[in-house]
Amino acid sequence: MTYKRSLGFAVAAIVAAGATTAICFGDALGLVHAPAQGAELIVSAPFGATSQPVGVLQGAAPWLTPMPGGPKALRGKVVVVNFWTYSCINSLRALPYLRAWQERYGAKGLEVVGVHAPEFGFEKDPTKVRLATEQLHVAWPNLQDNAYAVWRDYANQGWPGIYFIDAKGKIRGYRLGEGGYGEGERLIRKLLTEAGQNVADVPVAPVPASGVEAQADWADLASPEAYIGYDKAQNFVSPGGLRNDRPYGYASAASLSLNQWDLAGSWNVGGEYAALENGPGTIRFRFHARDAHLVLGGAQDGQPVRFRVTLDGKAPGASHGVDVDANGWGEVREDRLYQLIRQSGTITDRTVTIEFARPGARAYVFTFG
Repeated sequence: MTYKRSLGFAVAAIVAAGATTAICFGDALGLVHAPAQGAELIVSAPFGATSQPVGVLQGAAPWLTPMPGGPKALRGKVVVVNFWTYSCINSLRALPYLRAWQERYGAKGLEVVGVHAPEFGFEKDPTKVRLATEQLHVAWPNLQDNAYAVWRDYANQGWPGIYFIDAKGKIRGYRLGEGGYGEGERLIRKLLTEAGQNVADVPVAPVPASGVEAQADWADLASPEAYIGYDKAQNFVSPGGLRNDRPYGYASAASLSLNQWDLAGSWNVGGEYAALENGPGTIRFRFHARDAHLVLGGAQDGQPVRFRVTLDGKAPGASHGVDVDANGWGEVREDRLYQLIRQSGTITDRTVTIEFARPGARAYVFTFG
């Protein structure tokens, strides 16, 4: 399937079709090619991708996480290149597999390389990206690709975009979106064997994942990601609609249907995010998924912004996410993705409400899992 739409529509259509992939995607980045159920999980290089993928990396800069021996050390190695951005839930859920591959096969000549291509403005800040890589235990070399130069050379199409490069420097496989990890590991073993490495002594085992990195509950996922900024906002139902680029006193809708959302309080909605101008203020979303996340940015004064999450008007209790407690309390300290809800048992339509105690918070996008 091919989509030239915002990710919300793409993921909704993919999930509805029972597909095995999910991606983060921005309209400005081109077409999305999402493998449907039964399609190959690892495919050939995208049309237009460079024939010198290692050479592109050797000539790129800046490297936020240095590569031992410099980029020239990639020559003769099997390389996995991961295009990612640190607030994208789909990128985050791929990290356990990349870690496992580096740990299992690094001594055999595998090198994992991250290319951080930002979706939001705050992800262009190298200080924030370095902090994120530390918090996320991303130990492999990472390149900052703010201008999408490497992205274009590789003809990449979304986050995560994972390339498998053999020891001769040829792209032998490409995976767009989550999934395909078993096939990806088999390809890594094949490429290392071709390079003269014996991988028979490296066991293949399940990869554990927890917190925001746990794989989505695809069977119960009926909510696509939902952008808050007006450039991509959909299904907003506060009376009067969005008022672009100016403070406005929003009111909650009388009710929310599935995948609708609203604001209450004084918010300034820009193209990329909504900022709370005067506190308190709330955001509500009616969703159907095990997990609910929200990408949030902190206040300009650098002080934490306290918030409280409720689920159908009550404290989440055992259904709280990793970034809030059982009473629903959390704090925005960094610009990143926050997990608000992690449910167990039967999944039904629920309403999550986030109330901010003071102005300054910025809300970018809801994502689900």
